[in-house]
Amino acid sequence: MGLVNAVIFLKNPRLAELAAIEVNSLVDTGSVHLCIPDHLRIQLKLEEINQKEVTLADGTKRLVPYVGPIEIRFKNRVGFAGAIVMGDQTLLGAIPMEDMDLVVIPKWLRLDVNPDSPNIATSIVK
Repeated sequence: MGLVNAVIFLKNPRLAELAAIEVNSLVDTGSVHLCIPDHLRIQLKLEEINQKEVTLADGTKRLVPYVGPIEIRFKNRVGFAGAIVMGDQTLLGAIPMEDMDLVVIPKWLRLDVNPDSPNIATSIVK
């Protein structure tokens, strides 16, 4: 499967006066978290909550800032998450995708709402 990108909107829900920022995000079902570059953390005025140790693809480990909360919007979905601050591109991982009931359509290399629940996000809570 090739690379999947999607336009999402990120907002700091603690600062209503700040507008949401439209970003082109890499969508990665093999990653766990939302990752944002530092310039987005600055623009959204997000505070560091903690640090996380992350393992990179080459096996090295690094301490990175963990910020939040962040409001994420895609089509008719909304979710809230924390974000790891690293890299030069926004990356949407599995946890926020699951929270918003989003799926990757491999045939068209695109992110979309779950076709089994197009009008409202669903979740299993048992």
